[in-house]
This record gives sequence, C-alpha cells and structure tokens, in this order.
Amino acid sequence: MTRLTAWHILRSGSSTPLRDVDRVADAHHVAALDRALLRRIIGTEVRRRTTLRAVLRHIAPANLNAELATHLHVALVQILFMDKIPEHAVRSECLDAVRRTLGPSKVRIAREVIVAAYEQLQQGRLGDPRRDLELRNAHMRDAVFQDPAVHPLLWAEDALSMPAPLLKRFVARFGEERAFGLARFALEEPPLSVRVVTGTREALAAELAGIETRPGVHDTVLLASASDAEAVSSSAAFVEGRATIQGESALRAAEAMEAREGEELLDLCAAPGGKTAVLAQGGARVVACDVSEEKLARVASTLERLKLREQVELVCSDGGAALGERKFDGVLVDAPCSNTGVLAQRPEARWRFSPKTKTELVALQTRLFERGASFVKPGGRIVWSTCALDSDENRRAVDAFLAAHAGWSLEEDAEALPGLDTTQQRGAGPIDGGYFARLRRAR
Repeated sequence: MTRLTAWHILRSGSSTPLRDVDRVADAHHVAALDRALLRRIIGTEVRRRTTLRAVLRHIAPANLNAELATHLHVALVQILFMDKIPEHAVRSECLDAVRRTLGPSKVRIAREVIVAAYEQLQQGRLGDPRRDLELRNAHMRDAVFQDPAVHPLLWAEDALSMPAPLLKRFVARFGEERAFGLARFALEEPPLSVRVVTGTREALAAELAGIETRPGVHDTVLLASASDAEAVSSSAAFVEGRATIQGESALRAAEAMEAREGEELLDLCAAPGGKTAVLAQGGARVVACDVSEEKLARVASTLERLKLREQVELVCSDGGAALGERKFDGVLVDAPCSNTGVLAQRPEARWRFSPKTKTELVALQTRLFERGASFVKPGGRIVWSTCALDSDENRRAVDAFLAAHAGWSLEEDAEALPGLDTTQQRGAGPIDGGYFARLRRAR
C-alpha cells in the first residue's frame, strides 16, 4: 500500500523523507508506478506541510494525535493537490491504513475529516488569499489562512508553506514581493536541468526527442519536466556519460574556477561529484575530498559514468586533514549550507532552518573557508560556493575572510535567485539558486 508506506516514512521524523523514498521502495520492492506516486505524495507533503496543517486545524478536532494527523496529511495531499485520484480511492486507502496502524477507534474521525475536506474544496480562484490554494485553480469554502493584510508572514507560512523565520530573512533581503515569489517557486518540483557533457545542446534535444525539453539559461543546459527524470536517467546519452543532471548555478560556480590543463585542483567538499567533473573536464588533475567513503563512492560513480575517473584522486578526509602540506593551483569549497537557494529541489531544508542551525552552519563554513585557503599556492585562487541565498553564507562570508587575511583579493562573485529573472516571472531560470566568489592569493 503506497499511502501506508508514505505514512511510515513521514511518521519516522526523518529530516530527509524524499531521500528515504528510494531506500524504502527498494527494501519493499515497490513497483515503478507506485514508487512515482509515493515520491509525489512525500514531496507534496513536505512542500505543502503548513498549508495542510492550516486546513487540518480548521476541519479536524483540536486534540488530534500526531500519528492520525500524518495519515490525514497523506489524504489531504491527494484531495487538495492530486486531481486524478478518485475520492473512493483516497477514502478507502486512508481508512484502511488508519485501521491497520491505529485501530478501528480512529477510523470515524478520519472519515469525518475526509468528508469535511471534500466539502471545503471548491473549484476556481476567488482572489481571496485567505481561501485560495496557491498555484491551484481551487479554493477553500471557508477562510482557513491568516489575513495577509494583518499578518503577512503568518499568512505566507500557511498559504506558501514556508517557515516565518526563513521568510522574514527573505523579506529583509529581497522585499516582500520577491520573497513571496521565492516561496511560491518552492511549492512545486522544479524542472530538471540536463547538462550537455559532450556534443551540442541541439543534438541532445534531438536525441531526447521523446522528452519535451527547452533551453536553459546556460548554453549547455536543457530543461525537462521533473516527471521525465527516469526517462532522462535511463537514456543512452545519460548512461554513456554524454549528459548529466546539474543545476545551472552549480555549473557556473564550478566554471568560475576556470580549470586548465596541467593544473592541480582540490575540490574540498566533492560529493556528489558534479562540480568535480566540471573541473576535470577543463583538463586539470583533481583531488576530490569528502568526509566519508559513502560520499566518495557517489563521486566515483559520477566520474566513471562521465569517463573522468582517471583524472581524479579520491581522498576521504574531514576538511582535507589527510592532505598534509599539499598545495594546489585552485581550491573549490562547495560548502555545506542552508540550501535556501534550492528549496524546490530540497524542500525538507526549509523545516531544518533555525537560528541555531544557521549559527552552526556559519561556524562550519568559516572553518572550511580557512582550511581551503590554506591549500592554495601563492598566485592561486579559491572558489567559494553555496546553494544558499543568505548573505551570511555568501558575500558576508567572503568579506569577513578578506578582512581577516591580507594578500587576498576578490576577482568575481555572482548570485542567482531560483526561477526568477529581473521581471520576477516564475520559471524564468536558472532553476537552482546560489552564490559563488573567486578570490586570488597574491604571489
């Protein structure tokens, strides 16, 4: 039962439920179609979690226990956001799952909530933000969300399913309109960024003729529907290493190193290997470093598929401690970060964000920045990269490093917002947000 499997994953409290889908599906031999449904249910629940909570607060008893609430989240995902699932299927699957896991005493409550949800759901938009479902041609019969005229951040937390503390930082940095635009973009699974490794974008588009694609912003990137991910990853172009999945902002960060033949470069936080591959494609010899053998296995798999493995030395080490006094022409530090530039791809990251986790991240990033710079030869460079949109992780981190280290200068930096151009239109690209800076060490 796919819905029951979804409940087990969500109730586990995992901080990475989407990542758990394949592991659980493999363990239970879940068929491909059921796996796709499972992934969609989990992904939608994570992306719409506080919207589901707001609806549930309105239609369910106040003392609902967490396990039953999770069952009802699975049902509400299908009722509110998955048009093609019949009502009888939602009802029977949910009630059977509740009966199996919580006993017959909870079935009546679940049935009443499901009936109330279908009564509340209405077709069409009203232009009332307290009732309209974002990015859906539907609304709720009653006002279930906060009034944005009174509490804009609390409304956005409910209707846009983005935690208010994170939205508050977005608003302070980008203004309310753009901040809410970023939150809307993160409500849905984004297109897939397919990078041409060898050949041309036009040739790849022709080879993937059965898959609808469109050009990305970067001239080596095609965008495909997320629903075509399996078709792309099973295509000859992908299997043979002529194409790969890589975000445009991530690609530009790796390109900022300007890797050249004859150089020796270090990728300090290399997994899953996409940026390492770009450095190796430039002709350099690369040392790819990460903290575990499991992470390095992912790097090796990527490089082998792209036929770049021989150019890369893999080193298992925290912060490059095993590298001793080695020096490099360039060092890429693609630092662990808050992932606030890729919340559409990694929706669970929004629920991990807090002032405490941010403080811990910045401390780790500072250590990695310092460590990476220590490996750079005189005259060499370091590229600092994150998939975050917070200045503390990006330009402020660079400015703090420069203020503390004489003999370094900033050559270039750039930030990209996901799915927004200067007119703030959804889907304009790039799909992934992030930041990079290239700094040069004096000779």
